Amino acid sequence: MIENNTPRARRTRRQLAASLAAVAGSLTLLVVSPASAVAQDASVTAVAAAPDRQAGHRPLDRVTSLLAERLLVADKVAAAKYGTSLPIEDLVRERQILDDVARRSAALGLDPVRTSAVFRDQIEAGKNVQRALFARWDAHPQERPAERPDLAREVRPVLDRITTELLAALTSSGPARAAASCRFAVTVSAAGQVHVRDLDRVHAVNLFRGLRNVCTG
Repeated sequence: MIENNTPRARRTRRQLAASLAAVAGSLTLLVVSPASAVAQDASVTAVAAAPDRQAGHRPLDRVTSLLAERLLVADKVAAAKYGTSLPIEDLVRERQILDDVARRSAALGLDPVRTSAVFRDQIEAGKNVQRALFARWDAHPQERPAERPDLAREVRPVLDRITTELLAALTSSGPARAAASCRFAVTVSAAGQVHVRDLDRVHAVNLFRGLRNVCTG
């Protein structure tokens, strides 16, 4: 991720992650029972007490970890395309990805329409990051990437691997994604990713935008 890495910027991002988790905790009081709220408040406390724990301790952690990883790969996609004739939006490639996801979802017992919506959100989030980076590099030439990754050999294989792992994570987290508390839980989990990965504002905002179709309940 190409970003402002001054101590002040890092401190601001940590405060952002903590604030997002706190907001998620307060919002849940509007949508869950008092007993559930107590249990979920304990979950928020656990996140704050151990923000660096590895994904997988909760069903949705693996999902949000992969969403964050995919979003960071958008930096490399942008670096591969910047200064070339390659467009940010590649509708043919997008259609190939979504058709493949729908086919594989059905074989895994996932709803192809819902699962494709999750991946469509990630594609849009990735394009938003690319646009933001293009604008930054246009305005600040000194920040332009020094190297251009090979899109076909270096970048797309990583995206293909994340697709496979994300499909598996969506399958294994089915009950958690169908639960009434899913929106709260996935928001807190994503806030943890913002903190652990030290995401800047562009990546953090698009990570949260990409959550809207994760929950199925």
